[in-house]
Amino acid sequence: MDDLFPLVYDELKVLAHHRLNREFSGNTLATTGLVHEAYLKLVRKPENVDWQSRSHFYAVASRAMRQVLVNRAYARKAQKRGSEYDHIVADDSIAMTEERAGELIALHEALKTLRKSEPRVADVVDLRYFGGFTVSECADILKVSESTVNRDWRLARLWLYSWISEEL
Repeated sequence: MDDLFPLVYDELKVLAHHRLNREFSGNTLATTGLVHEAYLKLVRKPENVDWQSRSHFYAVASRAMRQVLVNRAYARKAQKRGSEYDHIVADDSIAMTEERAGELIALHEALKTLRKSEPRVADVVDLRYFGGFTVSECADILKVSESTVNRDWRLARLWLYSWISEEL
């Protein structure tokens, strides 16, 4: 991991920048901060990941970035509820609205539910929506055809819209 990180650092920053711009317009979390926090998540237990390819690495990094943002959203909601616990955050520059935090948490919970029955469809959401990968890149990462990715993407959007509509 220590050898790999300097080689992919710039590309991870591009991925983080894409994620932040797509998810949180007006978000103040620095791209660099998100990359660093995701890196810390990745290196905590590197033996648990069987790196299959460069694309696989970026897919896992994308999920780590999503998890950083979800953790921040939970912390934001807890602070709004007057939690008695202090939330220690490595980079205090994130500023998301309570509404945005709620939307991210709802999407995260929906993806957890979707993953139980349709894991590949949930992977497509992680890659396309959160990672900013193209259909072609998703097909390469998941080792399926582009038409399968397109079909999974349509199914995911319908399923997520239905699930989140019921929850909100």
